[in-house]
Amino acid sequence: MSSQASPRRLGILAAMHDELAGLLADMGPDVVVQRVGLRDYHVGELYGHPCVLVLARIGKVAAAATTVTLIREFKVDAIVFTGLAGGIGQGVRVGDVVVGTSLVQHDMDARPIFPRHEIPLLDRAYFDTDASLNALLRQSAAAYVAEQLATDIDAATRADFGIDVPAVHEGLIASGDTFVHAAGMATSLVEALPDVLCVEMEGAAVAQICHEYEMPCAVLRTISDRADSTASVDFRAFLQRVASVYAVGIVRRFLMGKISRENAA
Repeated sequence: MSSQASPRRLGILAAMHDELAGLLADMGPDVVVQRVGLRDYHVGELYGHPCVLVLARIGKVAAAATTVTLIREFKVDAIVFTGLAGGIGQGVRVGDVVVGTSLVQHDMDARPIFPRHEIPLLDRAYFDTDASLNALLRQSAAAYVAEQLATDIDAATRADFGIDVPAVHEGLIASGDTFVHAAGMATSLVEALPDVLCVEMEGAAVAQICHEYEMPCAVLRTISDRADSTASVDFRAFLQRVASVYAVGIVRRFLMGKISRENAA
C-alpha cells in the first residue's frame, strides 16, 4: 500500500474507564461519538491513525457484544483489547506486560458433553491472536518500559507497587466471569492450565468473536496484582494511578509502528 492509501481502521476497547481515559483524551479534535447498545463509540484519529475507541465494560458478555458492534457497525479491520490482569504465571510480576498469543475461557465447563474449556460446537478451547499485531505490540511494550516508563510514572509510585524493571511476556491468557482474588483460586487455575500467564475477564470472549468473524485481534494486559488476597486493594490503586499511563505509552508506539508498516506496504 502506498502512502496515499487510507490506513486501516482499528478498534480499541477496554473494560474500565481508567484503562481507556488517556487514549480518549489523546484523540484528535474531530471525534464523532455514536451511542450503540448503551456504549459510546468514539470515531476519529488517534496518533494519526483511524480508530474507534469504546468502553466495553466488565465481563465476557459485555466484551463480546462490543466486539460484534465494532466489526459489524463500525467496519474495523482489526481489534486490540487493552487493560489490566492478575498475574498467576511464574515470574509474572506487577508492572509487567503480557501479550496474549492464545486465550481460553477458564470457566467454560460443559462436561461431560464437551471437554473442559472447549467452546461447544466450535471444537476448540484456545483462540489464537494475530501474530503480526502481537509482534508490533511486543516491540512497542518493550520499548516503552525500557525507555519511557520511568519518566511517565514517578519513582514513589513505582516503589509503592514494586515496579522495578518490568518484563514483557507472550503466551496464554485465561478469561472468566470471576475476579480472581485468592491464592487458592489462582492455584486451581494454574493446575488446570499450567501455561497460563495471567487472568482477566474479557479477552477470550473478544478472541472468540474475532475467530468467528475472521478478524485479526490482539490482547494487551498490564499486570496490576498477583491475583491473591491483596488483589482487590492493589487492583483499585493500580487502576487509578498507573493503568492509563501504560495504555497511552504502549498504544502510541504501537500505532506509530502500524502506520509506518502500512505506508511501507
